[in-house]
Amino acid sequence: MRTAREILARARTIAVVGASRDPLKPAHWVPKTLQEQGWRIVPVNPFASEVLGERAYARLADIPEPVDVVNVFRPAREAPELVRQAAAAGARAVWLQPGIASAAARRLAHDAGLDYVEDCCIGAQRALAQMVAGGATPRPVVYRGLYPPQPQPDDRAPNQHFRIVVAGGTQRAVRLSAAAPWCVPSHRASCRSAPTTWTDGHVEARMRRVRSRRAGS
Repeated sequence: MRTAREILARARTIAVVGASRDPLKPAHWVPKTLQEQGWRIVPVNPFASEVLGERAYARLADIPEPVDVVNVFRPAREAPELVRQAAAAGARAVWLQPGIASAAARRLAHDAGLDYVEDCCIGAQRALAQMVAGGATPRPVVYRGLYPPQPQPDDRAPNQHFRIVVAGGTQRAVRLSAAAPWCVPSHRASCRSAPTTWTDGHVEARMRRVRSRRAGS
């Protein structure tokens, strides 16, 4: 049997039984987070025609496409029947959200050859693994050094533009001096006063601090 993260990493389509239209309920914002990270969400709710911009179905049997995972936001007493429906629909796994556990459902899933997770949040597992659809973990953009470009004849403010050399050799042109004067060198050379490695978060945090000091002065 696969682990919870392996199930999520190999899934593409997730049927959410009990998906809600209420944005304050976990049955809405948990699948919404998965949807935003690339998973195909198929809502199952007999009282709604649409959830999260997707057509909602009354039963798992009504879904016309293959489903990898059946994610359950329903009481534990309904879990055994949902496992039977998941097996009949050809799903590969059943995932019960926190507070939902059933020995009968676990036994049925084992007998049907389904992967089974209970009392565990699928959204939390995704966040802890920093995962997007397909099982990938996005790598942050890393800046390696700040280098000023060659001066142009009509450039009246030669120190306002810098090339940011990104890991992998690509470059971006960014105007930094107006918002971040701390990184403007006094001579035309590499900026020795700046750290050698920057991430998006470092740059944004530093720029916010500079703007805050300016506003207070």
